[in-house]
Amino acid sequence: MTTALAAPSLEEIRAARERIAGAALRTPLVPLNVDGAPARIHLKLENLQPIGSFKLRGAGNAMALAPREALARGVYTASAGNMAQGVAWMARRMGVRCDVVVPESAPEAKLQAIARLGGHAIKVPFDAWWQVLVEHRYAGLDGLFIHPVSDPAVMAGNGTIGLEILEDLPDVDAVLIPFGGGGLSAGIASAIRALKPQVKIFACEVETAAPLAASLRAGKASAIDHRPSFVDGIGGKSVLEEMWPLAKSLLDGSLVVPLAQVADAVRLLVQRNRVVAEGAGATPVAAALAGMGGSGTIACVVSGGNIDARVLARILVGEMP
Repeated sequence: MTTALAAPSLEEIRAARERIAGAALRTPLVPLNVDGAPARIHLKLENLQPIGSFKLRGAGNAMALAPREALARGVYTASAGNMAQGVAWMARRMGVRCDVVVPESAPEAKLQAIARLGGHAIKVPFDAWWQVLVEHRYAGLDGLFIHPVSDPAVMAGNGTIGLEILEDLPDVDAVLIPFGGGGLSAGIASAIRALKPQVKIFACEVETAAPLAASLRAGKASAIDHRPSFVDGIGGKSVLEEMWPLAKSLLDGSLVVPLAQVADAVRLLVQRNRVVAEGAGATPVAAALAGMGGSGTIACVVSGGNIDARVLARILVGEMP
C-alpha cells in the first residue's frame, strides 16, 4: 500500500531556505530577451547552481535534516544525473560516501560530474533504475536512501524556488515547471499556493514521455510508452503512485511540447540570453513561447544546464540530436 504524502508546509519551506543558505544559491530571475513573444517571459536560472541544477536545494535540505548516525554508512540515490550531483556534492561537503544508481542511458556529462564530485555510479537498465524509484531501495546498498522525488524534505527544499519567484516577480500570473517525478513542481506549487493561490502552475513535459498528461486524462496515475530523447532530465515511465494526489491537487495541468520546439528553445536561450539549458530546463520556455502558459507574466523554471557538449553543438547548428 502506498503511503500518502503531504505537501510541504510554508513553515517547512521557509525553514529549508534557512537550512540550505550556505549551499544553494539564490538564483537570478531575468527576462527572456526575445521580441514578439506571446507573454512576458522570465527565466528562473537554476542552471547557475554550483552543480548546474536545482537538485542541490532538495538534497541539501534532506541531508541537513538526517541524523548524523543515519549518514554514517553513506548515502545513495537513484538519478539520471542531476540529483546524483546534488547528493554527491552534499556528501563530499559532509564527508560521507555517496553511491548513485543511474540508468544506462545517463548522459556522459552527468556521469563525469558524479565522478568529479566523488560519487560512485552504478549503471543499470532503465526498468531496473525505475524500480528503485518505486521501491525506495536498491539491493546491495545499505546507506541512507535520498529519494529524488517523493521525499518531503526534498520537496521542501525545492519549494524555496517558489518563495524566490514570488519575491522577485510579485505580479507573476503563471509558473511553468519541468515535470520529471513531480518533486520540483509539488515543492514550488506548495509555496505559491500558500502565498498567492491565484497563480497558475503548470507542469511541462515532452511529447515522447508525458506521463502526467496521460494520468490527468485517465484520472489516475498511469504508465506510458516511454521513448528516450535528448531531454533526459524529465519524462519517466509513469507518475509515481505516491506523487499522483499532490500533482492532481497542486497543478493546473500539463503542457506537452514537441521535441523540436525544445531544441529551438535551447538554441534561443544561448543566442538571446547566453544561458545554457539542458532539454528539461528549456521545456518550460518552449511551452511559454508556444503560448501554452497564457499571455500574462510568466516565470519559467530553467531547472538545469547539464547538457552534453555534443548534443548542444548539434542543436546550435540547427540539427535535432
